[in-house]
Amino acid sequence: MERIVEIFWGLTALYLAVGSVFAVVFVTCGVQRIDPAAMKASWGFRMIILPGTMVLWPMLAARWISGKVAPEEKNAHRCAARSTNCPKASP
Repeated sequence: MERIVEIFWGLTALYLAVGSVFAVVFVTCGVQRIDPAAMKASWGFRMIILPGTMVLWPMLAARWISGKVAPEEKNAHRCAARSTNCPKASP
């Protein structure tokens, strides 16, 4: 049982080490590629997202590699502002 715990903590440390390296690179030059709103983000914002980037690095790496941008929310307010045909909510 002790060996299983050692393996678990070793894998956790490896995951976070890779996440740390990825987070530094992503925060400096990758975040603006998947979220255009972050193009002119301050360094304070980038430091705030650093811990989450360390943990969620596989998902962010996949999105960065694929070139997908953040999905745009579709709600009644945006539809009214843009005068687009949005699906109506069913009662």
